Amino acid sequence: MRYTRLGRTGLKVSRLVLGTMNFGPQTDEPESHAIMDAALDAGVNFFDTANVYGWGENKGRTETIIGNWFAQGGDRRDKVVIATKVYGNMALDGTNWPNNDLLSALNIRRAVDASLRRLQTDHIDLYQFHHVDRKTPWEEIWQAMDVLVQQGKVLYVGSSNHAGWNLAQANEAAARRGSLGLVSEQCLYNLAERRAEMEVIPAAQAYGLGVIPWSPLQGGLLGGVLRKEREGGAQRGAAGRSAEALRNSALREQVQAYEDLVAKHGEEPGEVALAWLLTRPGVTGPIVGPRTREQLDSALRAVELELGEELLTGLDEVFPGPGPSPEAFAW
Repeated sequence: MRYTRLGRTGLKVSRLVLGTMNFGPQTDEPESHAIMDAALDAGVNFFDTANVYGWGENKGRTETIIGNWFAQGGDRRDKVVIATKVYGNMALDGTNWPNNDLLSALNIRRAVDASLRRLQTDHIDLYQFHHVDRKTPWEEIWQAMDVLVQQGKVLYVGSSNHAGWNLAQANEAAARRGSLGLVSEQCLYNLAERRAEMEVIPAAQAYGLGVIPWSPLQGGLLGGVLRKEREGGAQRGAAGRSAEALRNSALREQVQAYEDLVAKHGEEPGEVALAWLLTRPGVTGPIVGPRTREQLDSALRAVELELGEELLTGLDEVFPGPGPSPEAFAW
């Protein structure tokens, strides 16, 4: 495993991030624990979750699974940089009682204590705003976070799904308070979805935030979906978001060109998509969300994969980026 520092901090994290969104809904607790053990054995020390994972009536279930894993001992908690998130409504019955969501100081206080209980730990290494709260002032948000940092409940603060100007707003407000501010941004970023290159990633780099891409395979679209479809029929092919996307014939041709290019170089599509992200400026590491041990093993191989210039050029030709801002949309 390779390691890097998270943004401008001194915190060392693995270049792959173990995403846990499938733990509970897709993967049962014993298998989830086995995947976490395997990831830790491979040197992955950065685990990502969210308080809402588990979804529906099971919101919080994923944090509970991780907490039960920590409770097994063996220095599991000490070896892991655990990241979780706050924002979503945590009412299990689906009702939205006032102050049960978003980023008010009250909800942040309640949410962090609930996450700590589920995770069975006394602190969260990276506490992330799962989305932008456009109605709560940053001064209030940072006041709440400063208290949590002073209490030792939170070490670092990050964001997710924020625009570039949100990152600037957040860190300028933090600077006025003398706070460290955001140290990471978790955003949708992959070969097929490169809009983050226009504003989000430049802003993150300017403010010293580590970029943590989620959905690095674009919902399975970049994982060899067309080859699987040919080899195993519809049951092994695209599903969900990727199946919907492939109804677009132009995108289907683009994905086929990608798979052909990767095959020409003797590589696996999913591993190349992950390895490509590891070459991108500002990227700390992509989030991989394995449902099985085999999927984890495939992701781990991507860390050692070196992409040659010919392949990198070909990838840009198949999936061209939007170009820098503002030149991408103005002169």
